[in-house]
Amino acid sequence: MPLFDKTPYHQTPGFLTRRLHQIHVAIFLEECAAFNITPVQFSLLKALSAGTEMDQATIATQIGVDRTTTAGVLRRLHGRRLVKWRNAPHDLRAKLWRLTTAGNKLVKKMAPHASRSHERLVASLTHSQLGTYIGVLRRLVDANNELGRAPLHLK
Repeated sequence: MPLFDKTPYHQTPGFLTRRLHQIHVAIFLEECAAFNITPVQFSLLKALSAGTEMDQATIATQIGVDRTTTAGVLRRLHGRRLVKWRNAPHDLRAKLWRLTTAGNKLVKKMAPHASRSHERLVASLTHSQLGTYIGVLRRLVDANNELGRAPLHLK
């Protein structure tokens, strides 16, 4: 018999993971409302805030989002003049992306608000529970990373 065969659907790992994600997005959007930036857009901006130029494929693997979605996010952020690009010297078809000065300023202004959204999400956990929770999440993500449509590959 499957492990979750008799478990109420609202108590299964997939349901709870999806629901927690919905809650986090709502908290993030509330905390960061003044910036008009989505969690995925912020992840992309944070990835570029390290100062390294990256092509679209690399950005996608750094934030665990497919390349098509990454292209759309880059296009929107470019339209807001938060990111810019130049042709890659080794392949003129490839673009190397980086933050603009405005993009860097936005990341710095948003960082405490984004951090507060994470803090609010886990506020009901003790310090010990938080360590366990993050450890379990990392283990599940690492063990199942390649099964996702857009695997995460951090440098």
